[in-house]
Amino acid sequence: MLLWLAGALEALDTGFSVFQYLTFRTILSALTALAVSLLVGPWMIRRLSFYQIGQPIREDGPATHLTKAGTPTMGGALILVAVLASTLLWADLDNRYIWLTLAVTAAFGAIGWLDDYRKLVLKDSAGLAARWKYLLQSICGIAAAAYLFQTADLPAATELIVPFFKDVAIPLGAAFVVMTYFMIVGFSNAVNLTDGLDGLAIMPTVLVASALGVFAYVSGHSVFSNYLAVPYIPGSGELSIFCGALAGSGLGFLWFNTYPAQVFMGDIGALAMGAALAVIAVIVRQELAFMIMGGIFVMETASVILQVASFKMTGKRIFRMAPIHHHFELKGWPEPRVIVRFWIISVILVLVGLATLKVR
Repeated sequence: MLLWLAGALEALDTGFSVFQYLTFRTILSALTALAVSLLVGPWMIRRLSFYQIGQPIREDGPATHLTKAGTPTMGGALILVAVLASTLLWADLDNRYIWLTLAVTAAFGAIGWLDDYRKLVLKDSAGLAARWKYLLQSICGIAAAAYLFQTADLPAATELIVPFFKDVAIPLGAAFVVMTYFMIVGFSNAVNLTDGLDGLAIMPTVLVASALGVFAYVSGHSVFSNYLAVPYIPGSGELSIFCGALAGSGLGFLWFNTYPAQVFMGDIGALAMGAALAVIAVIVRQELAFMIMGGIFVMETASVILQVASFKMTGKRIFRMAPIHHHFELKGWPEPRVIVRFWIISVILVLVGLATLKVR
């Protein structure tokens, strides 16, 4: 929106040409989303408290969590509002990747909202039935995957890029749709599983979104992509605007979500953010690097899968409780220690992922 306005004003003053620079608009996008989050956050928390939309706490979980009962939830709506506003202001709205990413984010946010609404407003402890939630996620995931496959105009757009190797690219063909589907749906649920402690999920999301913004900028720049031996995907650079908005809104949300949290994210935020990160990783052809950078999400999901499989096959549990962050809590780690150490791991993994740009 503002990009179009700046282009029109260039005829009056060439200084407005600065808005054509992707890096400048990415910074403005992050700052705008941060400002929106900080300004709207207190009002949203008050409204959630007024309508008594509070988090129920599992009685079989860590005892320290019982004091969190009633904390306002569905705060992820704050992230979605900030991301939407900032992206629409600063992105090139003629870019199809921007609209696809916004559509996926909104769709998964709507699924999360429906689940939260049933649990928190209608007081249905089961929320949205798992089969219906998975069905809706599958429809959205397959639709996004099919769209990317049908509109792919370069061979690189459907190849699997192997990190750390310069010339290893595996043509996927129709398997691209299957892989993309599992990436979007899988990471949507992975972020949701990670969102169990104050600030635990949002900081890795901010870090991964920032790193994906770098990948998007490089993949959309013909010179840089050629120099760093990554696929050149025309138009993908504009996704750095969305990544900046996601990082900025995430930091704004963390202001209220940091321990002890004033508001929880809820499924409306977790499902949307996981899907958004995954679809960006797919577009810029960095699925494997994304799995490295989002290793915290992978680890949390793997801990649940291993726990369930072990209990069904042997009757024994591997962890004291899954997801794995609860395991460390039950071992006696204070919640802030678990959170910060997981953040540190996330920083390391993101740096390793970024290193794949050069180490090839």
